[in-house]
Amino acid sequence: MSFNGTTKTNDQAGLRNWLGLLILMLPVLLVTVDNTILGFALPKIASALEPSANQQLWIIDAYALVLAGLLVSMGSIGDRIGHRFLLLFGSLGFTIVSVLTALSTSPEQLIIGRAALGFFGAMLMPSTLALISSLFKNREQRRLAVAIWATTLTVGSALGPVVGGVLLQYFDWNSIFLLAVPVLIPLLIFGAILLPESDKNNTGTIDIYSILLSIIAMTGIVYAIKQLASNGFEISVVLEFLIGFIAGVLFVRRQKKLLTPLMDISLFSNGVFTGSIIVNLLSLGLLIGFVFFATQFLQIVLDMKPISASLALVPGQIIAIFVGILIVPVAQRVPTYWLVPVLLALAGSAFFLIACIGTYLTSIVIAFALLNIGVGAIASVSNDLVLSSVPSSKTGAASAISETAYEVGVVLGTTILGGLITAFYRLNLTLPDGVSIEQTGLALETLAGAYVVADSLTESQGSQLIESASYSFTNAINTTSWLTSILTIIVVFISWHLLRASKVK
Repeated sequence: MSFNGTTKTNDQAGLRNWLGLLILMLPVLLVTVDNTILGFALPKIASALEPSANQQLWIIDAYALVLAGLLVSMGSIGDRIGHRFLLLFGSLGFTIVSVLTALSTSPEQLIIGRAALGFFGAMLMPSTLALISSLFKNREQRRLAVAIWATTLTVGSALGPVVGGVLLQYFDWNSIFLLAVPVLIPLLIFGAILLPESDKNNTGTIDIYSILLSIIAMTGIVYAIKQLASNGFEISVVLEFLIGFIAGVLFVRRQKKLLTPLMDISLFSNGVFTGSIIVNLLSLGLLIGFVFFATQFLQIVLDMKPISASLALVPGQIIAIFVGILIVPVAQRVPTYWLVPVLLALAGSAFFLIACIGTYLTSIVIAFALLNIGVGAIASVSNDLVLSSVPSSKTGAASAISETAYEVGVVLGTTILGGLITAFYRLNLTLPDGVSIEQTGLALETLAGAYVVADSLTESQGSQLIESASYSFTNAINTTSWLTSILTIIVVFISWHLLRASKVK
């Protein structure tokens, strides 16, 4: 590694390149922290703004949903106007909207703010991975840079609860949104100096119809899943899912016809690329889904303070930092078609452990460590595969698809796993006699709602409701963990088949 100059003639990166990578890690850290930080803030938000169960899920998912719906579009726009410009513009918008969102006084305002953050966040993530290809031409140095990027991604997701726990211990829920200001200001100052502009592809135009179809597809399917979990099976759920599904089919068909598609569907003909994308999606879904229920269990059922609950997850986060880097030399020696499925199985073993042992503080700490080992290593290996499996002219498009998979995983982690937990919780909850219709609705919506209702009941009724709610929530986690373990096993075999068929090393 060279520390003199910008880039040597033999493609070795210099000090300027590595400083540029350091600056690139700031938005990666911020966007991924934002994916999980709200888990710890939900109890305070629920108390301050009184959102319904459905609104709580939208507060969490509005950000990731908009982000996922626009990532491919922003990746394509970045290929045309330059990823550095898009990164700096998105950072400015993200900073301003973060401050405005911190001033929200209703659930609706908070949801709108989160959606706006997703809009500008979509400008950041594809640009960071695409600019790594501009900074590092040497394959081994790029592999290390991607490993650092991926480790930051995983650590950011895991740090969300810790950062949230510390902030919420001393400040109100609004503080978590002001975090963007000190993180992104250095990027705005030094990014224009240290980051090179990426190559621009000015051919073709941005297809607005494709953008609308991608958003409708994501929104329709996710909203249908949310409604199914909250209200049970209804005709409206079928209609919403069909709208999303049809929009998705139309989107894919349109991409195949366009000379300059928004999403290059042909990339999925590469088994290495497809297998990596599937694993990325599931691994982030596992991480976010775990954080979703673990943060509530620790704070509400075990009655731990936010900072204490966040510290319980620190061992897994520390391990993730080292594993993300140490996996690089391992990936150079072990065939990827063995390594990636094993790492995914390790991540899935976290849910298997919870399903077998149960939900206790010790089991959550150990399971979270296993999950971080798997997800951290997967992020490093799979993203290097994504970049190396496509031509250099398509790294922006490939990066956007990879990032979309991550954000879809975030959405599915809270939507499907969170939805399943909510559904099983409602199914098993037994309410004491004398509870009003309004109290029944609140107790059935969320675990936090049940505890709020319990405070307004007599001592015996309150104790009965708390015991039932805690049991129902714990049982819901256990059942969902079994289903998640089965899903992980299926994807392990799919990824092994795709990577082995492509003879990736």
